[in-house]
Amino acid sequence: MSSLTLPAAILEWMEKAVGHPVLSATRIPGGGTRQGWFIDVDASSNGNGNTDGIGDTGGKLFLRYSPQPLPARSAFHRLATEAEVIRALGGAGIAVPAVYAVHPVEEAVLLERVPGDTWFYRLRDPDEQVRVAQDFIRSLAKVHRLDPARLDIPGLGPVRSAREHALERIAQIRRRATAPDGSIDPLVRLSADWLEAHVPDYDGPVVLVQGDTGPGNFLYQDGRVTAVLDWELCHFGDPMDDIAWLSLRTVQDTFTHLPDRLAEYEKLSGHAIDVDRIRYYRVFAETTMATLTPHEGPGVPAVDGEQRAAEQSAAEKPAAEQDVGNLMLYLQLHRRLWLEALNAVMGLELTKPVMPEPAEPRDWQPLYADVLAMLRTITPRITDPLASQWLKGIARMVRHLRELDACGRERDELEQSDIALLLGYHPSSLQAGRDALARANAVRRVSDEDFTRYLWNRVMRDDHVMRHASGALHFRTWPPLTDVS
Repeated sequence: MSSLTLPAAILEWMEKAVGHPVLSATRIPGGGTRQGWFIDVDASSNGNGNTDGIGDTGGKLFLRYSPQPLPARSAFHRLATEAEVIRALGGAGIAVPAVYAVHPVEEAVLLERVPGDTWFYRLRDPDEQVRVAQDFIRSLAKVHRLDPARLDIPGLGPVRSAREHALERIAQIRRRATAPDGSIDPLVRLSADWLEAHVPDYDGPVVLVQGDTGPGNFLYQDGRVTAVLDWELCHFGDPMDDIAWLSLRTVQDTFTHLPDRLAEYEKLSGHAIDVDRIRYYRVFAETTMATLTPHEGPGVPAVDGEQRAAEQSAAEKPAAEQDVGNLMLYLQLHRRLWLEALNAVMGLELTKPVMPEPAEPRDWQPLYADVLAMLRTITPRITDPLASQWLKGIARMVRHLRELDACGRERDELEQSDIALLLGYHPSSLQAGRDALARANAVRRVSDEDFTRYLWNRVMRDDHVMRHASGALHFRTWPPLTDVS
């Protein structure tokens, strides 16, 4: 079965659930961890289902679907739990899609297809940008004013203190990151240790935290938010947790002047902005992003997730199921933001290291430019949105390969020198050096501060090599939270 077609059993389930025949199913770009599909049903037919309101949609629905079962230790909720959350929020007056059906076994949920655009950067009118951003802040503040104990969301468990929820989630991070042989990525271990030792002293109201909240995860139209999407990482906790996620989403898709929005949030929600807690939860958010799925065995550590994803795509998948170029770009962005967040809370005051210089061009270097020129010619002729988006991902990969070809060897040599300085000897290979350094840090022969400096240099050089593939994202970083007076 192609990744661009739905299984017959899922089509049959949808028809039975809504009582109308499916006319078309079109996979759309994006969707993060789950696929997104536009589903059109014949709402004019004599339906035999028991779902109300299908006719009001014009037969236009939206399917969230994953062909793979959710791993037992995943950070994501099952779509059935996400549907519980959406229904509870809809009943509380929050703008969310209606839930029409939840598959009893598969990871599939059929939702209302709410009108609106997703990507905030496509708004060109500055005044409309502010109107939409302000409406989102009103929605977020409304969610944070809800009493989570009164929401009917059994899948999230009981409401406890913010500290208890934070410690529980840190323990979950450790469980996801620990392989069956007991190994754990050193940066995850370092971050989890720091998070556990610095849980904020906050005993205020606990809220429903969306997680990954902000631009890109809501729909907007005519100056207002039409629906808040993607509750797969939601949990109970500190309201500043969501503000940290909002500041993260703001890096990916610029979201007006954040200090203005946070001042509005403070007034609307009744929760005071606490910069230190937000910085703490920025580290928490990036550590979560690095451990979304369980580490099931030996392999490349989380900090090498970009390489692992690329290798898996080439060697294990008969056909691509996601935009690997886009995945590569965002994995690198999150690695850099993770180190920047740690640098801020640990007070290391790290600066950019020496960067690799390009080697003398090889005979085949001009071929990269030829490939990119061909892609620029092809892309405007592609009418399928998914194919067009993935072609851009291919172009990103080609740009990155060009830079790796030019200065990847010197980048690795610089890293080996950093490792040798900390270990006191030159390892036999780069991977052997990385492994030895991680072991030395685990037993504190190399301090967390020195290990973080090493990782900072490594990630910043990787970011430099990926700068042409990353485009504007290369220059973005965590936004300010307050205006400097």
